[in-house]
Amino acid sequence: MADKYSPVGVLDSGLGGVSVLRELVALLPSEDYIYFGDSVNAPYGTRADEEIISLSMNAIERLIGENVKAIVVGCNTISANIKLLRKKYASLPIIATEPAVKPAAESFPNGNVVVMATTATLRGKKFAELAKRYGSAANIIKCPCPGLMEFVERNETHSEDLRKYLEEKFASLDGLNGGKIDAIVLGCTHYPFLRGMISEVAGDGVRIFEPGAGIARQLKRVLRAGGLLNDKTGQGKIIWQNSSPDPRMNELGKMLLAMK
Repeated sequence: MADKYSPVGVLDSGLGGVSVLRELVALLPSEDYIYFGDSVNAPYGTRADEEIISLSMNAIERLIGENVKAIVVGCNTISANIKLLRKKYASLPIIATEPAVKPAAESFPNGNVVVMATTATLRGKKFAELAKRYGSAANIIKCPCPGLMEFVERNETHSEDLRKYLEEKFASLDGLNGGKIDAIVLGCTHYPFLRGMISEVAGDGVRIFEPGAGIARQLKRVLRAGGLLNDKTGQGKIIWQNSSPDPRMNELGKMLLAMK
């Protein structure tokens, strides 16, 4: 039976959720965490919904087997099915990831807000509801980015191939009112590790939004409400797990966690 000293599980289709873990550790440093990345089956974003749900359940059940007290889904693609997952695992607090469309749209009324995300995230009902809710405040532009997360998984965060990918992606955008990007929403948790290059290619004056800090605040609220906040002092530990047998995946996760 999990209690307040049990770890928090964090899962992702690969290493993108480390950008969320980074914010969790910053806000709740005394908590213990188990990070599971399903790099063998990455990317999820190009898979059918049925496959994504099956893989997500496998990952959640793996973390439940580790006696976690809550799960943070550090993946927008998995979070597109969060209602189904919360219904199946109703006894466990599950915190989802959501593209930061609201703060971007509210910060740039009538502006061009580009949402970079996986194909699966952008086709999902959850994103459609977000876009409908805030589409009257700003011009929400979908920017599907198949293949972009793999740059992180290959540890290519500043490569020329990445620059070329982004230049072509921004050049092909449709629906820009006035032709200028005002804000970019990073709708995949891998993308914050590419933020430097994204900002460089997008140009000066483009504001970038990511969800990690908000997810951390939500976890804190949920744990506090359930009497599950760890009251120990000092730094908690992180256990790294990955479906890939390659030990370099966990080493890369640790490196990304420490990245400024």
